[in-house]
Amino acid sequence: MADTLTPPTGELENFDPQRVVEEPLWRVRLRLGWRSFRRNWALFNDNKMGVVGLAIIALFGLMALAHPILMATIWSNHLEGGKNVYDIRAGADSIIVTKTIVEEVTDPLTEISQIEAMFLGTGVNIPEIGDTIESPLANPAPPVFSGVKHPHILGTDPFGGDVFSQLLFGARAAFLLGAIAAISSVALATLVGTISAYFGGVIDTLLMRLADLVILIPLLPLLIVVSGFWNVELTMLGILIGILSGLGGTAIILKSQALSVKVKPFIDAARIAGGGHWRIITRHIIPNVLPLSFLYMMFAVTGAIFTEAALSFLGLLNIQQSWGIMINIAHTQGYTLEGFDVWWLMFPAGLAITLFSAGFFLVGRAMDEVVNPRLRKR
Repeated sequence: MADTLTPPTGELENFDPQRVVEEPLWRVRLRLGWRSFRRNWALFNDNKMGVVGLAIIALFGLMALAHPILMATIWSNHLEGGKNVYDIRAGADSIIVTKTIVEEVTDPLTEISQIEAMFLGTGVNIPEIGDTIESPLANPAPPVFSGVKHPHILGTDPFGGDVFSQLLFGARAAFLLGAIAAISSVALATLVGTISAYFGGVIDTLLMRLADLVILIPLLPLLIVVSGFWNVELTMLGILIGILSGLGGTAIILKSQALSVKVKPFIDAARIAGGGHWRIITRHIIPNVLPLSFLYMMFAVTGAIFTEAALSFLGLLNIQQSWGIMINIAHTQGYTLEGFDVWWLMFPAGLAITLFSAGFFLVGRAMDEVVNPRLRKR
């Protein structure tokens, strides 16, 4: 018959059933995973918002990698008085004065806040209220691109520190905080949600009531209270945000996804085949919940960055440097109301916080269309 379909002769000659049967399972999974990745990437690439967000994240990633490279190469020879003029703390041309650490600065010439003292210190000992510290005294200099020995493309801060160097260093802190908060939040939420959905009953009631309780507690005021009792560092802040977020609304949403997976026929088949509870949860339910978990991982980064910026602005964190601390220093030194006259003190840090958070938000929105077929354009 003319319409009969037959495989090409070459494929029949090279076909080996024994090779198909004996192909390693890891290779089959790798091939299927790569095929799934290519399909999902095509869907993601169709969303221009997601591509823009990914480009923003890549830009900040290059900024984070650029700082140690610049300090070790191009900026390494820019020394004055034994100090690098591109150091994040203080320039070499600053006048050193002694200031007293106070809770609220009323005279910037003789007083300094605790967070500024931590910023200028070595990070080994946390300065106490009433102590004195040697502080550089310098006026913020506007951006200078050429014509000088040491150009500062984003100017300097009130302590003589290079703003561009601080901006690059802050990108490293943002990625570290975002990674810790996102991974801990999603890991905890996925585990709580799947266990609650699988077992139900008393376990489900206890975990969901705990989630409801966490939702009722406002995150930022709680972290302010915690910062009053302990010296919160960047890693500790990321873990705290991850725990509070993972036990809240994210766990409830992932539980609903796990419930839809629990009633699938392959779960019953795994149970009949003798699969234990832990094996069914880890091998069958969690892998099907992970796409939604990765989506909420993007949103967790956004929340963590804004929370850190707010706490740093209030002077409640023991962090060496971040974008929030850059804004805090400009505020405590009396430059908040100067407006565009000293725009380089607050605008670059504020723009970095906004763009970094927007990048992860846009990627999350694009991933939402990949995870949820109902949101895709027909």
